[in-house]
Amino acid sequence: MSRYAPRAFPSRTTIVTALKGAILLGAASAGMAQAQQSPALDRMSISAGAFYAEPKIHLGGDTNYGRIDTPDEKIDDVTLPRVKAELLIGDSHGLSFDYFRFDEDWAGTASGDTVYEGRPVSGTISADADLRLEMARFSYKWWLGKEKNAFGIGLGAAYLRAKISGSVDANLSASNPVENYSWSGSASGSDSVWAPTVELAWRHSLNEQWRLYAEASGIKKNGGTVEGHVWNGSVGVEWFPHKNVGLVLDYNVQKIDLHRNGDRTADLDLKLKGPSAFVKVRF
Repeated sequence: MSRYAPRAFPSRTTIVTALKGAILLGAASAGMAQAQQSPALDRMSISAGAFYAEPKIHLGGDTNYGRIDTPDEKIDDVTLPRVKAELLIGDSHGLSFDYFRFDEDWAGTASGDTVYEGRPVSGTISADADLRLEMARFSYKWWLGKEKNAFGIGLGAAYLRAKISGSVDANLSASNPVENYSWSGSASGSDSVWAPTVELAWRHSLNEQWRLYAEASGIKKNGGTVEGHVWNGSVGVEWFPHKNVGLVLDYNVQKIDLHRNGDRTADLDLKLKGPSAFVKVRF
């Protein structure tokens, strides 16, 4: 009777050696995959802080007494809350979120020349207004570069919401022919809109603790009740004294120009510029 030779099984030492090899190979592969990510980018981060801005505002609109436009006016500096978040998917695809809110009372008296019912007039206008403006921006970015420099091209959408209420007193006079106007009134209104946004970004890693960045974005809305555009630009530096927690400082300029259509049109032109500071947590 023929006998079959017993089947040889690998020894325990061989199995342990194979497992160690697989673990080392997996770790090496993971390290290679991780190395493809630019050191200028984070896998995920959340930044919370404030925008210390110097506002310059212009308001105009139709009233019961005709069209009135205020001169460009600088108002008191304000501190605006701001939140940012970013997520990197793979090595080149990113999602970002940015939110800030302007909510301030404004009161002032302007004297000089302006336009009333299409006529040049001179005099004084006293206004008291409460303006609240919120903007949330969501975007997708495609990141180019895997070394110390990374360049991002983004597309997304922005949500804008504006609410204003206030009162005005005016004493104006016109010439040719001479006419005097004296009146007061109050009104309020609010509107919101979604608009497409385009973004550009640059990030540079100096070392593990220091990084530089620059960002620019534009929002354009045509047609509908609310039209206008929003432009934003910033340059900044990031410092990470700890691996996962850092401080971000930048200088930011926001230009917001909105026009409301309807039976009574209204215009809002707001410029904000100044430094921002954030605490950034990254994972």
